[in-house]
Amino acid sequence: MKCPRCPHENEARDEQTGSSDSQMDLDDADTKHLRWRGATASRDALSRRAKMKFSLYGASIALALSLVTAPLATEAQSPKLHRVAVVATSSPVSELAGPDPSNPNIRAFVRELRALGYVQGQNLVLELRSAEGKRDRYPAIMAELVALRVDAIVTVGTEMAWAAKRASNIIPIVMATSGDPVGEGLVTSLARPGGNVTGLTVAVDWGIEGKQLELLTDAAPKISRVAVIHRPPPSARSFADEFKEMHAAARTRNVTLISAVVDRPEQFAEALVTMTRERADALIASAGPFNFVHRRIIVDLAAKNRLPAVYPYKEFVEVGGLMSYGTSVPDLFRRAATYVHKILKGAKPGDLPIEQPTTFDLVINIKTAEALDLTIPPSLLLRADQVIE
Repeated sequence: MKCPRCPHENEARDEQTGSSDSQMDLDDADTKHLRWRGATASRDALSRRAKMKFSLYGASIALALSLVTAPLATEAQSPKLHRVAVVATSSPVSELAGPDPSNPNIRAFVRELRALGYVQGQNLVLELRSAEGKRDRYPAIMAELVALRVDAIVTVGTEMAWAAKRASNIIPIVMATSGDPVGEGLVTSLARPGGNVTGLTVAVDWGIEGKQLELLTDAAPKISRVAVIHRPPPSARSFADEFKEMHAAARTRNVTLISAVVDRPEQFAEALVTMTRERADALIASAGPFNFVHRRIIVDLAAKNRLPAVYPYKEFVEVGGLMSYGTSVPDLFRRAATYVHKILKGAKPGDLPIEQPTTFDLVINIKTAEALDLTIPPSLLLRADQVIE
């Protein structure tokens, strides 16, 4: 309150008041500035928190999407696992297993599959089985493989193929070897087998058995009575029907053929009795898995009785047989792998023609010829694809 009697005091008070007002104005200004800075800082903090929340939210979405899409990407990248069964007649499973099996036929099969892009443990599982020389085990083995839902079954011989077909008319069956699948009613024709069976056959139209007999008589011209070791023919066929071409060649060469049926290993002794009784002076082993498996027994039988012999596969000659004329069994298994490949790619077995062999090799064992006091004609040696010294 101003005093009328003291104007100078009033002036001083006015100056103080003005100073206070100015200070208040400054304080107000500072307060407003601080409030503005505080508001700005708050907004910056809110913005940073919002950005952090958005980043965390985006990261969560990305993580969730990765968890969802990862299995799909893995599934898209993982190759399909094919399950293929291979059944041997007698070789132990240990000889069939591994990336490079010791069994020459399965080794050829596995190598060809590998060349076609199939690797065991990556996109291929091989279900390996062996009948261990017991044909009565075929049905049980096939039933087991059907239960496993394999993609294909590779068989050896017509009898095994029949066992597979009886077990399933859906699972593709690939015959690595077979006798006469048409004659034995397994398929409709070689060109259009139909059903679920295809593969390869060792039967040829031009009569390989007749050629084998001709080669044997060329190597041993003095022979006149030749024993033929073979499995029992189908019920409706006789020995003469089963080996028509050989009988025709025998008439031309003035040779008598002697049937020596062997269906089980213990029957080889009976076959020897038959050959001795019939005075056989030479031997022919027919084609088929049974004789192939027991090739050492047959070769030893011929050697002990000093019988010149011709065989259907070079593997006989490699264990001491005199000579062979026929196709390569490992090559047949190699071709069987291509059938499996086509089927795994979607081909129907009934639409794949059954192949017959087109190449045949003549192999001669000179050491065995010398042991039999045989002199192989030079013309025959020149025709040989392989001569074992």
